[in-house]
Amino acid sequence: MNTNFTEEISDKSNGSVIPKTTRRPWGNFQQFTENSQSTIKIVNVNPYSELSLQYHNNRDEFWRVLIGECIVTIDENFFNAKEGSEFFVPRKTRHKIATNVSPVQILEISLGHFEEGDIVRIEDKYGRL
Repeated sequence: MNTNFTEEISDKSNGSVIPKTTRRPWGNFQQFTENSQSTIKIVNVNPYSELSLQYHNNRDEFWRVLIGECIVTIDENFFNAKEGSEFFVPRKTRHKIATNVSPVQILEISLGHFEEGDIVRIEDKYGRL
């Protein structure tokens, strides 16, 4: 019988483990943080809308698409994301979320010191530079 019930899903580029999946005989659970400074948000983005191309100096972010589809930008990479897609965005990494015809809902877990003012905007279609 296999007694190793833990499977870690890691980002190979920086060694981050989010979430950690722990298997049990009845199924599994996903643990996103443990005794760490974190902030959890549900981000709702309207159709044909986008977040700024931005970065944060003091926090990393983990995203999981809950509802809908979107285009995720991380540095120079573009991803077509759908329900269940997951991304880890290290601090000081440029990132953006954009939608098309349908809204999107994203779970965002910020790790590190969180404050809304920690946003460095590079591009913003709403004129908030």
